[in-house]
Amino acid sequence: MSNENRHLSSRDLLNQLGLGDDDPNGLLGNESPDDLLDDLDADPGEILLERLALLNRPHRFAPGDLVTWKPGLKNRRVPRHGRPAVVVEVLAAPLLDSERESGSAYYREPHDLVLGVLWDREPGRGDFVTFHFDSRRFQPWRK
Repeated sequence: MSNENRHLSSRDLLNQLGLGDDDPNGLLGNESPDDLLDDLDADPGEILLERLALLNRPHRFAPGDLVTWKPGLKNRRVPRHGRPAVVVEVLAAPLLDSERESGSAYYREPHDLVLGVLWDREPGRGDFVTFHFDSRRFQPWRK
């Protein structure tokens, strides 16, 4: 670890994580916490059943398709909510997330989709990067 990183203030560390004063909702992307929770005023049982139905609504994707998160199913920072990602590859056999802690949201999540996104932070802003995802969480993107 370099000296530069050893003496980070808590404020500097929070800024590096995207949680600083400049962007206190960095992990949420462009969404405010209130926007994310608007629909939670309804019956929680109904919401759970709706989200399960969305998760189980299949879409067939192919390389070159543009996709975005299904409503209420975003579980990662990228791609940002409402932003497109491009399908790079559809895996015939899903790879299971190697998270060992069963309490994690990623525990054994089946990754069957490789998506490309434009990195939106420095360093590397504008670079094309790929990540593995669970295709059930995505739908075709429309402008």
